[in-house]
Amino acid sequence: MSKTVLVLGASGGIGRAIVRKLVRDGWIVYAHFHQNEQAILTLIKELGKQEDIFPIQADLTTKESVDHLISVVGAVDSIIHAGGMAFEGLLEETSDDVMEKLWNAHLFQPARLIRALLPDMRRREKSSIVFLSSIWGETGASNEVMYSAVKGAQIAFVKALGKELAPSRIRVNAVAPGAVDTSMLARFDDVDRQWIENDIPYGRMANPSEVAGAVVYLVSDDASYVTSHVLSVNGGWYA
Repeated sequence: MSKTVLVLGASGGIGRAIVRKLVRDGWIVYAHFHQNEQAILTLIKELGKQEDIFPIQADLTTKESVDHLISVVGAVDSIIHAGGMAFEGLLEETSDDVMEKLWNAHLFQPARLIRALLPDMRRREKSSIVFLSSIWGETGASNEVMYSAVKGAQIAFVKALGKELAPSRIRVNAVAPGAVDTSMLARFDDVDRQWIENDIPYGRMANPSEVAGAVVYLVSDDASYVTSHVLSVNGGWYA
């Protein structure tokens, strides 16, 4: 019998790579998007799996939108949070609105969603939750203070919730990527990209499928004894 997973942020570069791997492994996917529904529709066409991917819209920065998402999602075996937003700027340049959106999108609203879905997950034989955190949640980044803070909060949430849910056989883990070659880095010119790659011991950025592989491993039976863990996928950067 196929397992069902909710992927938050499925329309992003890493999110789409996660969905590709899950569908090819036989999962049924609720594919969340905020504005880019076309990315999900294109992915469905690419994979030829219309019956296995269900697009679902929500704005993770608002309570009302997440409440609606909770009301339409059925019981799931796993939840993967690969959504969110980035912000670069000095702390004194970071508005209250940006702080609130970062907090909502990366932790508060996903935590509310998980809380609502947990009763059904407890009734499953085994379930799992994976957060896509960041290297900056592990070490912090100048000029991305609040982004680092919410990514660090994700890691603390994962470690604590994993302990709390272990008796119910629900595993909770995180993947912390370094630099990944997605549209999020499109703002960097060739010189900046080269500077980043020179700073990474492996000599290049990750591609989305490499990060997706780590996520899919953590929801698989191969990781059946892994919980409250942060899997760093960063090519040796800040190891």
